Amino acid sequence: MVQVVYRPEYLTYDFGPDHPFSPLRLAMLSELLQELDPGFKPRAPEQATRDDVLRVHAERYVRRVEDASHGQPPPDLAEYGLGAGDTPAFAGMDAAARWLVGGSLAAARMVSEGEARRVLQLGGGLHHAQFDRASGFCVYNDLAVAIHHLLEAGMRVLYVDVDVHHGDGVQWLFYKDPRVLTLSLHESGRYLFPGTGGVYEIGQGGGTGYSWNLPLEPYTGDACYQEVFARVFDRALAWFRPDVILLQAGADAHFLDPLADLVLTTHAYERVFRSVLEGAERYTEGRIVVTLGGGYSFDAAVRVWALLYFLIQGRTPPQRLPEAWRLRWETRLQRPLAAELHDVQLPPEVPRRPEIARYNESNALRLLEVVRKYLNPS
Repeated sequence: MVQVVYRPEYLTYDFGPDHPFSPLRLAMLSELLQELDPGFKPRAPEQATRDDVLRVHAERYVRRVEDASHGQPPPDLAEYGLGAGDTPAFAGMDAAARWLVGGSLAAARMVSEGEARRVLQLGGGLHHAQFDRASGFCVYNDLAVAIHHLLEAGMRVLYVDVDVHHGDGVQWLFYKDPRVLTLSLHESGRYLFPGTGGVYEIGQGGGTGYSWNLPLEPYTGDACYQEVFARVFDRALAWFRPDVILLQAGADAHFLDPLADLVLTTHAYERVFRSVLEGAERYTEGRIVVTLGGGYSFDAAVRVWALLYFLIQGRTPPQRLPEAWRLRWETRLQRPLAAELHDVQLPPEVPRRPEIARYNESNALRLLEVVRKYLNPS
């Protein structure tokens, strides 16, 4: 069974009209799905409690988020990653972030309790939030809270992150835990925030070998991405044999995204999503939780996530988008939008493509060689 999780309160997670992490993306997506699918009736999750958040975050940090949310920012707020820059404080921030955590936690509970095998959380994916710091638009780490619940249910978790930015917050929160294998494919930290995610970040202590990172060169395109993804993902499944997969489905590796330099198309996203769903069928009896994540081209992100919505249900995605929806949002955004779900426009030509492919392939081989001895694969 498939479930979809969403509620309008997600739109309150709002850093302001000029911030790239805009709730308009989710408003566009929910309206699009309502028009494409008359049966679109997502489950409305409960808000996460303070205790839920404290499972992964420091009490001193949560207290400062709460104070800032109520218009009483403490003088040391910037030390906790809030108040300026990427993650500015805003009124109601604590409640808004807990709505997103609640959605991902509800999705994890549905899977752990056998209510659904596949659950799509139409929000969340705040993978940069740290134990005691906000980072990269992320206040509370909904993914880590969901993973914590799955671990309590006795499940081994394969966390797969295809956001263009390294999934650093999830990695560090489970860096010593062999029950969680984190796999992140991202633009190399030599070029892009947060500057981490190298091949040799492989875990510590009992978790050594359970942190996998594949940094990719700028302008990595469909063919190379799909090849290296298949190589490391298939090996992670075979070696780790998880009970459940948690996928962070950031859409910011798309070629239209303004904040990064990978050049994937919607066709690559479809193949990657299909691969992950097929992997879940082979290794986890179909158990998978999927969240959204980054994605800062309104046009591309909404189409990638609409595609994901149909794929997770095993349905054929539509070809064309509703004209009324498109014209309405073009007027509101004052920019053109694609008329079809899949890309018709092609990404720019990349002159260094053979060099890029060789670099990425060598990183994939190096990663597998480095972690091989720790997982003792049969």
